[in-house]
Amino acid sequence: MGKKTNVAIAIAAAAGAAWASTKAISKPQSRTPKEALEYEQPIILAHRGGSGLAPECSLAAFENAAKLGVHGFEIDIRLTKDEEIIVFHDEHLDRVTNLSGKVADYTFAQLKEADLGYHFVDLEGSQNYRGCGEQIITLGELLDTYPQMLINMDIKDAPQTYEGSLMPSKLWRLLEEKQAYKRVVVTSFYDEQIDRFNLYAQNTVALGAGEKEVKKAYTAYTSQFKHLYHPKADVFQIPVKSNVFPLDSAGFIKFITSLNIPVHYWTIDDPVVMKKLIENGAKGIITDRPDLAIEALKLD
Repeated sequence: MGKKTNVAIAIAAAAGAAWASTKAISKPQSRTPKEALEYEQPIILAHRGGSGLAPECSLAAFENAAKLGVHGFEIDIRLTKDEEIIVFHDEHLDRVTNLSGKVADYTFAQLKEADLGYHFVDLEGSQNYRGCGEQIITLGELLDTYPQMLINMDIKDAPQTYEGSLMPSKLWRLLEEKQAYKRVVVTSFYDEQIDRFNLYAQNTVALGAGEKEVKKAYTAYTSQFKHLYHPKADVFQIPVKSNVFPLDSAGFIKFITSLNIPVHYWTIDDPVVMKKLIENGAKGIITDRPDLAIEALKLD
């Protein structure tokens, strides 16, 4: 054998030895079950209340989705100028309300003047929610109104902002006050926000996976070192694709669920895609069209 061949064999042997040694000392740890995530059949979460059918994050949307029979809501939360946690997605108010500027520049009392139906266009093409009194609500109001629902909340305020620095502790205190530990999931695109919230929660609340956690899991899945992945999340709520990387394969779903972590996909409005994801092992569908999801999955 030539010198290059000998080097290649030596490298392969070293890699094999590294794999064997890490395999021997590292055992994947399944997540401890959380009551909020204990369900036998796939679930449907109405995205912002089902924003394809009524103004997003409005009581009209949440009530409509509840009547359709969804299992819960997927929402976004932000902090106001006077430190109220509200149910709202965008940093700026312009897209869905008659107000302009940033959420953080307004008190909750001022935000009550916002018309959530101002820009909404329903399926028939009319703006029939404008001026109908749909207002921004607090997270506390939503928890009180729907005590039977699973509520998945995404912290939108970035950790480096003033609002973001306060949100983890404010959120924990609210969940303590409402005794809502067992019926919520707390997540964020910012892994740091999830970690900071968990400093208060101490694993008593189900946690979602941030962007870094998802990347870490996918990297482990596509390598020979799956056994080195130790999850920090209780549920993965992910798109079907991240950049060029597919996240919807049966193999990836099986890898995550083998660690006692259900996988939910957002935002899925195509019934064919919904059915395919469930066939691949997904445990939840997050959708703007809960009416289509209920029919497609035939859930009771």
